[in-house]
Amino acid sequence: MTLPESRTDLTLERLYASPSLSGPAPRGVKFSPDGRRVTFLKGRPDEQDRFDLWQFLVATGEQALLVDSQLLQPVDEELSEAEKALRERKRIAGSKGIVDYSWGTADTILVPMGGDLFLVTLGAGTPQVRQLTDSDAFETDAKVSPGGRHVSFVRDGALYAIDLTTGEESRLSPAAEPDKAISYGVAEFVAQEEMHRFTGYWWSPDDKYVAYTRVDESTVDIIPRFDIEADKVTVIEQRYPRAGRPNAVVDLFVRDMATGETVEINWRRDDWGPATDQYLARVDMISDSLVVQAVDRDQTFIKAKNVRFSDGQILSGEGVPPTDTSLDAEFLAEYQACWVNLRSDFLIIPDIGLLTTSENGDGSYRHLVLLTGGGVHFFPHGDWPIDELAGAHAPSNTAFVTGYKDTPLERHLYRIGVDRKQFFETLKSGTNADEFMRMGESTRITAPGKTWAITMAPDGQSFVGASSSPGQPPQVGLYKADGSLIAWIEENRLDETHPYAPFLSDHSMPEFGTLKAEDGQDLYYSLLKPPGFDPAKQYPVIVEVYGGPGVQTVVNEWGRVSDQFYAREGYILFRLDNRGSANRGKTFEDVIYRRTGGPEVRDQLVGVDWLKSQPFVDAGRIAIQGWSYGGYMTLMTVLQAPEGTFAAAAAGAPVTDWRLYDTFYTERYMDTPEDNPDGYEASSVFPYVDNLTTPLLLMHGMADDNVTFDNTTRLMAALQEKGKPFELMTYPGQRHGIRGEALQVHLMKTRMAFLDRHLKKRPLTPA
Repeated sequence: MTLPESRTDLTLERLYASPSLSGPAPRGVKFSPDGRRVTFLKGRPDEQDRFDLWQFLVATGEQALLVDSQLLQPVDEELSEAEKALRERKRIAGSKGIVDYSWGTADTILVPMGGDLFLVTLGAGTPQVRQLTDSDAFETDAKVSPGGRHVSFVRDGALYAIDLTTGEESRLSPAAEPDKAISYGVAEFVAQEEMHRFTGYWWSPDDKYVAYTRVDESTVDIIPRFDIEADKVTVIEQRYPRAGRPNAVVDLFVRDMATGETVEINWRRDDWGPATDQYLARVDMISDSLVVQAVDRDQTFIKAKNVRFSDGQILSGEGVPPTDTSLDAEFLAEYQACWVNLRSDFLIIPDIGLLTTSENGDGSYRHLVLLTGGGVHFFPHGDWPIDELAGAHAPSNTAFVTGYKDTPLERHLYRIGVDRKQFFETLKSGTNADEFMRMGESTRITAPGKTWAITMAPDGQSFVGASSSPGQPPQVGLYKADGSLIAWIEENRLDETHPYAPFLSDHSMPEFGTLKAEDGQDLYYSLLKPPGFDPAKQYPVIVEVYGGPGVQTVVNEWGRVSDQFYAREGYILFRLDNRGSANRGKTFEDVIYRRTGGPEVRDQLVGVDWLKSQPFVDAGRIAIQGWSYGGYMTLMTVLQAPEGTFAAAAAGAPVTDWRLYDTFYTERYMDTPEDNPDGYEASSVFPYVDNLTTPLLLMHGMADDNVTFDNTTRLMAALQEKGKPFELMTYPGQRHGIRGEALQVHLMKTRMAFLDRHLKKRPLTPA
């Protein structure tokens, strides 16, 4: 077909090539400790997956390259197994160059590259780069201590530090014992993958103390994993705690840096059972205290415990409350009948108290919580979920939160007053409910019509806002606390110089709407139609599904350019966020408790039924596809749908039996296999294998350490035993995500060939 002169063909090769069609997108945005600089990582125009470190000067608006990754590491680095796993957990596998960095003092930045550490010192002239380590071992989880005296890191399973004044290196923890599966200062598998706790050590603000973990994984089953690459096979004896099996034992210690004295912190609860049944979820160093958040094996309780440092002594046991908040030793608990969602926001504000968020209290939504000497107080802001506490401005008694007050489709920044004196006066006055509600009133700061991600300045007077809309690729700006723009960090203007400009004439905008679930709750969907859409014709449809907890796919944002590729190929693309997905509150989430792949499937079929009722949809040409939980949902939906519902199904890296997945994630929603055997059986794909009549494509990385490859091989065997044909594409050496430009092109070609074969058997037909 010859394209009109105004159009440019969007090829698969261009879809994944550099520069990115979405334009430059800074990531890893951070304020310097003094708030004078904003730093960020930016992909190179000629190699979008290789990142350099940049800075933006707040006072002048100047922007400059700080560290060129190719000067530090001109060739691709060889990663250790631990670093590969950590990058996979952080979802940055496939990135090159500078993939992480951390601020120390106001003029020092720590940059890890190639397994070694580099300290960047900023000044009036060119930044000075000092290499701190040069060893055969791989240093991970590197940090500059808050006071700027030490650089710490984990090497060979032990915690080390370099004194920046003397250059002396010392080991802060005992040496690891690999033969006993014991390591120090690290986060175990489920902490990284499911709790998003990527570290196992923490500095006090004054550098006097460092807390670190001792992780004993000898209790965890070894699951041999065959890391199959193109030219070799490596057997990885991975410690992987599958549902119902023992977890690692995690102990916590605090070391006095002056004396070397080390004391164990008793963070566990006797009434929660053995050490393998308790999770160290969060550790925070605030003021002169260590705050530990623990979660029980059932994941229905979060308990926060406090240990105070005083006069150079480490006070262990039940601890002493910090003086500025007068908290109890075990001062904050959250209970949920189904499961608790972890919080990551914990902020001490002088003269106000400790701010955090919780889903305790009335209703199903996360609220702002103030902890003071008078106890725990909820700010009832209304029926909408707070996403997280972004920051605060103490002089104005203001907290900043992100959330979904205006619409579930857009995340915004809101301001909430937290005047403690006014709060208590309101309580004492016996005022009515309406006046009390006004204490938690919120004001939206960010502009509507787009979705925002926020990084607040330390002083709460400005923020970096990253925003996008379906018609505008991501933009990053520095804003005042009232939402007014100070300067663009990356305007990413969609003009004639933008990488996407040649394809703009055929850009499709999604349509949003709601359908009703069986319990009356709203289900949001998006519908992307092909360019030049003709309502008098019928089109094939791809249902793109994820459907799992903690994720939202129907959002008013720029999205993936691959969506536009599908549309240009003549497909309608449909997404629906079923019950169980994120940012709609606990009532919306809890429906899947102890039985996944049921309510979510019924919600997706509500969407399919609606599609089939539309005159522009060819009901005989609807496909479903997804990856990870989306792969699981693809299988569960197609196997439970009435015969003939789908013309094709493509499932990538699917969980096929929750007994094969890890403890923390699986048991949160399903309990253990022993406590819920019927739920596990009903939530597995295997009872429904006989129902397969739809053409099926399975895809999986052959070195996947998250959803292990045996999830797919067991399904393959079951399908073969039942005489059910299917197609298969495996990727040697690839983990849970398929990385690299060439392989992404190949994966999309594989999908498109499969979909075209089953959905384009006939041309568009009149409605």
